[in-house]
Amino acid sequence: MSSLTFTSAHQLARMIRDRKVSAVEVLDTYLTQIALHNSKLNAICTLDEDKARTRAKLADEALAKGENWGALHGVPITIKDVIETAGILTTAGYIPLKNYFPQEDATAVARLRAAGAVIMGKTNMAELAADYQSTNSLFPRVNNPWHLDYTPGGSSGGSAAAIAAGLSPLDLGNDFGGSVRQPAHFCGVYGLKPTDRRISTAGLIPEVPGMPLCIRHMMTVGCFARSIEDIQLCFSLIAGADLRRPDVPPIPLDRPSGKPLQHLKIAWSDEWADVPVAAEIRSAMNAIAQTLSEAGVRVEPWMPEDFDYTKIFNLYGRVSAYLNAYAQPVDRYNIRRSLQLIFRTATQGDKQLRKLGNFASILPELLNPSLKGYFEALTERDRFTAYMDEALEPWDVWLCPVAATPAFTHCPAWSAVDVDGRSYPYAVANGTYTIPFNLSGHPAVVIPIGKTQNGLPIGMQIVGKRWCEMELFALASAIDKVVGGFQHPPGY
Repeated sequence: MSSLTFTSAHQLARMIRDRKVSAVEVLDTYLTQIALHNSKLNAICTLDEDKARTRAKLADEALAKGENWGALHGVPITIKDVIETAGILTTAGYIPLKNYFPQEDATAVARLRAAGAVIMGKTNMAELAADYQSTNSLFPRVNNPWHLDYTPGGSSGGSAAAIAAGLSPLDLGNDFGGSVRQPAHFCGVYGLKPTDRRISTAGLIPEVPGMPLCIRHMMTVGCFARSIEDIQLCFSLIAGADLRRPDVPPIPLDRPSGKPLQHLKIAWSDEWADVPVAAEIRSAMNAIAQTLSEAGVRVEPWMPEDFDYTKIFNLYGRVSAYLNAYAQPVDRYNIRRSLQLIFRTATQGDKQLRKLGNFASILPELLNPSLKGYFEALTERDRFTAYMDEALEPWDVWLCPVAATPAFTHCPAWSAVDVDGRSYPYAVANGTYTIPFNLSGHPAVVIPIGKTQNGLPIGMQIVGKRWCEMELFALASAIDKVVGGFQHPPGY
């Protein structure tokens, strides 16, 4: 392992800028790590070595002439295969897109390029970003670097696995129901889901190219890294208004309050009553509360009043059904896959838990959407967002689990998951703790906080106020210094 392999992106940028290492040397280090480990992980599905090497050479030549492209000058990064990259294969793991080479970068990708980043390739994922594992019909499944028999999560499993294994220092992903946060938790890395509409989604599939823009709510562009500093850097480069997406408001980045930890008022939940988490996750969450309390931080057990998860899950399902109804061409394959998802979720797992996340209840709206029903669902979503804004107002941040389970062994999509001997419906096990914040639009950062007895990572969600990401990063960084810290998997 090279000392550069697990160096953070912002440190790599400084080292390249100070001429302590060349952009080509950094790229070579990552290409070597990819050659050593990607064949067993399948984290990177498309490697664009030639263009990356050309770009790295140009970065070094620019520095020699006194030119600096930006905050990521010469730093190699990866992009989830659901985000368009000009001239680089972008498939979303979907057979009709197996030969799709976009003509234009997604807005977030263009902004990272403009900051000097070198794009090495694309990271593997769930088909059309629609699963909590990372399998598709085009590339081999992604394996978790902590244990190859386990899933890295989804839909951004390749992103999280690549960051954890040192194949990339920074990766761009997306999150509609936990697609950044759950893999970050499963792989022991840092992840961000920003405020809804904070970052432009222009150039983001699963709207198949040529289809109308349907997914106008809850879909966010986020990122993965091995430190909060890198998450903040990436966010600061890609956030903001975009002419390609007029609904992204021109809201300036907030300024952190500068509060010391001891002046914070932190809400904390080790689990939600309706959906208990695995005992080892609950134990890790309790250890976090104790550690912070011993450091003089005010941490209080809390749940919002009248937090009805059944209603939350049902509303999320209704809004999702309307948003996705016309996002892809209607064909037998997609219909069969959707019906299989609904059937397994409705019939597998503990009967009581199935009532919480019964997607079968939204089948009528999925098959026969109406404009009135769409507006009614959006109106209910507005009410929920306002409710969460009010509930979170007294708190600086809310700490809670990311999922009911740590990483689990590979299994058929949407089949039941064992959590401490109890059979959980797939969506309930994986999405319970992430979906509410897609629905409400609140930002959340995931940091690693520990491991299970068999060495699988455990992450924690830090939820902040809408449009206050910079404050969230400052608080998450302070908390991370007390309780967290990235560790790479053995053997990498």
